[in-house]
Amino acid sequence: MPKSVTQLVELAAVVGVVMVATGLGFQLAYGATPLFWLIVGVPILALAAYAAFRLGRDGELSDLMRPSWGDFTKGVFGAVVLYALAVAFVRIVTPPGSGRDAWLMRVYLQFGDPSEMRAHLFVLGFAICIVSAAEEIIWRGFVTRLLAERVGSHRAWVYASLLYALAHAPTLWALGDPRLGPNPVVVVAALGGGLVWGGMARSYGRLPPVMLAHAAFDWCVIVAWRLWGAPV
Repeated sequence: MPKSVTQLVELAAVVGVVMVATGLGFQLAYGATPLFWLIVGVPILALAAYAAFRLGRDGELSDLMRPSWGDFTKGVFGAVVLYALAVAFVRIVTPPGSGRDAWLMRVYLQFGDPSEMRAHLFVLGFAICIVSAAEEIIWRGFVTRLLAERVGSHRAWVYASLLYALAHAPTLWALGDPRLGPNPVVVVAALGGGLVWGGMARSYGRLPPVMLAHAAFDWCVIVAWRLWGAPV
């Protein structure tokens, strides 16, 4: 099979697998259950294993994963920027009492009861770190590299961000509200996060600070400084 065709198949497979996982995992029936985390997380880990293999075979993985002084600071800064954007989105689009806050509520109900999450903070933190790192290997590593061979590195990170958002499109309907219609929260979060993390990966040429930014942001919005509901 020609290399260009193989790359298209790989891109379609990544997007398709994540679409199925998010579309199924974010069904309200799986909200606040371990199945939500398993359905969404396990396919990502499997894709990351393949992505790491492909990057390693092509001699790119070691450079992408190379740590450097200042990675922690860069990661925290990226998380702060993205969290500020998330707060702005909530205040403008889904403020309390607007009715549209039901979109945000439905997202948080999928994560589970804060008291239950509090009882498993170590496991939750470990899962967030592993899945965040896995997503970066897939999207800012493997997918961006595939796209760079077709559209150039200066545009690849933007296209990868658009595909990242597209892969979460099933949540528009899975988390939709009968009165408000499709729920855009997860797709907007994926697009915003994809652009911030993609820009970081493009700027630094490495993934460790991006992984830190991704994990820190997820920890903030899911655990530490939630945008809806009681704190964990």
